Amino acid sequence: MATISASAVKDLREKTGVGMMDAKKALEEAGGDFEKAVDILRKKGLSAAAKKADRVASEGMIAFSSSGRTGVLAEVNSETDFVSKNPEFQQFAKSVAELVSTQNPADVAALSQLMLGNESVEARRQTLVQKIGENIAIRRFERYETDGSIAVYLHGTRIGVMVDYAGGDEQLGKDIAMHIAAANPQHLSRESVPAETIARERAVYEGQAKESGKPAAVIGKIIDGKMEKFYTDFCLLEQVYIKDPDGKLKVKDLLKKAGGNAAVRRFVRYQLGEGIEKKKANFAEEVAAQLK
Repeated sequence: MATISASAVKDLREKTGVGMMDAKKALEEAGGDFEKAVDILRKKGLSAAAKKADRVASEGMIAFSSSGRTGVLAEVNSETDFVSKNPEFQQFAKSVAELVSTQNPADVAALSQLMLGNESVEARRQTLVQKIGENIAIRRFERYETDGSIAVYLHGTRIGVMVDYAGGDEQLGKDIAMHIAAANPQHLSRESVPAETIARERAVYEGQAKESGKPAAVIGKIIDGKMEKFYTDFCLLEQVYIKDPDGKLKVKDLLKKAGGNAAVRRFVRYQLGEGIEKKKANFAEEVAAQLK
C-alpha cells in the first residue's frame, strides 16, 4: 500500500472540500495518485472540485494587442492588486503583448530575451521589481495569426478572450467573445473534446449512477444524458447564447443566423491567476522569522 502523506491529504481536502478520513481513504484506494483520488470522490458524490473557484489568486492584468489579422493575449502577474494599477506595471504588460505580436517568440523564455527599447524584457522586469518592491512575472501568452478575423474582449483587466473566426461581421465576433468571457467554455465543439476526457467523464458518471443504486438497465441512458449536459455546459457551440432572451438559441445557431458560412475556428480565454494557489500569509510567523 502506498504511503499517504499528511500534506497529500491536506491538498486533497482543500481541492475537494471533503473530510480528512474521506480524503485519506480516497488516496489509499488510488494508490497515492492525486487525480485518481479526485475521481473516486467525484464518483461517490463527495467532491465539489468541479465547481470550486477559490483557487484563483494571483494579481496583475490581462493585456492584449490586436493589429489587423494578428491578436495577442498576455497575462502578467504581480503580488497585489495595488501594484496591478501602477501605470508603469500596466505599460510593461501592454508592451509585452505588443512585442509578442510583432516578434512571435516561441515561449516566455524566448520573450524574456527580446529587446524593449535598449534593454531586454527580463532586464525591464527586474528593474520594475526593484522599483516597485514586488515580484512581477510574465506567466503566459497566446498569439493568433489568421486569414479570417480576430475579436478581442477584455472584462476589465481580469478576464481576456480572443476569438479567431470566419464569416459574419465585427459585432458577431464581439458577441461571441463576450459570451466566452461569461460562459467559460472549455472546448470548441463536442467533436473537439479529447477522447480521454470523454472516457474520464463517462467513468465518473457511471460511478455516480452505481453509487446511487440505479439499476444496470438504465445506467447507460443516465450516462448518455449526463454527457449531453457536459457538452451543453462546456462546449462553446453547444452552449445557450447568453444574450438570447428565451434561453434557447445555441451559439451554433447564432452562427447559422449570421450566414456567410460564419464559424469559430478557435478561442482562448484567460482569467487572471486561474489555477494558481495564493500564499496564505501567517503574519505571526513572518514577524518571528524577522526577529531571529
